[in-house]
Amino acid sequence: MGMRIGIDLGGTKIEGILLAEEGTILARHRLPTPQGDYEATLAQVARVVEKVTQNQHISPRHPVGVGMPGTLSPDDHLVMNANSVCLMGHPLDQDLSRLLGRPVRLANDADCFALSEATDGAAAGAGTVFGVILGTGVGGGVVVQGRLLQGPNRIAGEWGHNPLPWPSLEEIPGPLCYCGKHGCIETFLCGPALERDYFQASGERCTASVIDSLANEGNPLAVRLMQLYVQRLARALASVINLIDPHVVVLGGGLSNLSRLYPVLPELMIPYLFSNRLRTAILPAKYGDSSGVRGAAWLWSPAELP
Repeated sequence: MGMRIGIDLGGTKIEGILLAEEGTILARHRLPTPQGDYEATLAQVARVVEKVTQNQHISPRHPVGVGMPGTLSPDDHLVMNANSVCLMGHPLDQDLSRLLGRPVRLANDADCFALSEATDGAAAGAGTVFGVILGTGVGGGVVVQGRLLQGPNRIAGEWGHNPLPWPSLEEIPGPLCYCGKHGCIETFLCGPALERDYFQASGERCTASVIDSLANEGNPLAVRLMQLYVQRLARALASVINLIDPHVVVLGGGLSNLSRLYPVLPELMIPYLFSNRLRTAILPAKYGDSSGVRGAAWLWSPAELP
């Protein structure tokens, strides 16, 4: 009773879980994502669903939730805004439903992250939750009273493609984003952006985690860049809080593991808030990399399950 199937359709892997009613993972399976091949990707999703439902007492018509890069256009229900280019322009939910013989519901992977953390994660029980992805890209999702906020354009939470707020002269016009605009939040706060800034200043290529380690060791350049990164993140989050005033902001993605964020972010945000103090909790994700697939499983309400 109450079991759920969740799929995280990522750029490099497809992960599936079977989730018990209370949130325990009953089965999990991962396979690599076929690169640049839409039909092969559909078939791989089907294999993952077969694996996680194998030997389980679950209806062959049980629904499936899928987290994906991008979203479905509200006009023609075709995939848009996906960095997995082979998905673009396809009716992914319809094709998967036909192949699996099951109802399928899709949501953006950042939305799934936010839903997971708002359901039984770090922000469980909070009224309004803003879920943040700080990784290769910068995404977000909004959950209100346990339900995803999905507006008519299907872009709620896409703060990464707003301009970095309160920019300095040195930050204008900002780096070129893949969306075609300059100065998007994503171009300052994604992992590759931090690595780019370090390379431009030092001529050396380092990952974000190495830069953080260098900062912890007192490397002056790394310290300066990490301080600048956190200050930019504070500005970007303050603009979200001014707009939707969430009870909790949950940080996910690889850069959310930077422990330096949590002690200093609240103080750095206050000058940009339309409030005398910050009452919103800023928390790391409870489920980390598993939040996306868990959120996909939570896309179906209990009343919709067989």
